[in-house]
Amino acid sequence: MSDPITSIVPLAQVAPGDLETLLDSVFGPDRHARTAYRVREGTQWLPALSFAALDEASWLVATIQAWPAALTDPKGRAHPLLMIGPVAVLREHQGEGYGKALMMALIASVDDPATAGPAPLPQFLIGDPEYYSRFGFCAEHTAGWRLPGPFEQRRLLARAANPAILPREGMLGPWRG
Repeated sequence: MSDPITSIVPLAQVAPGDLETLLDSVFGPDRHARTAYRVREGTQWLPALSFAALDEASWLVATIQAWPAALTDPKGRAHPLLMIGPVAVLREHQGEGYGKALMMALIASVDDPATAGPAPLPQFLIGDPEYYSRFGFCAEHTAGWRLPGPFEQRRLLARAANPAILPREGMLGPWRG
């Protein structure tokens, strides 16, 4: 079987309408009611950390986005983080490696000092630990974190070069700094 992924490109190169069509197809037209959208409310995805996967015909088949977010601790201090997601792969292309390729592109950019500076921001996402653990995400440090809507605690995952810097408790929301 040949590799169907012919290119990973910056998401900014994709027409906004194509992105919205893909997200509606993967998550449904009611996707804006999800808790993750409340965390990202009022912010824009980060172009340097958001990517699209194109198939051999240059059709958009998958995307990944990174968003500015914050964990506000019990003392009211906002700790900047990156929210990863959505990771969206068209159903007919799931299992072909698009999600993995996009995660690897994003992580390489997040960890690159030229993109992220000397210390990359911790990242979090809402997803299946069975899948995202291979990329260094886990729920070990998120037990005291809350979201502005319903979620399964086991699916709130974080990745950080130094997890000791993560507050043990707090509310996740958009970064307004």
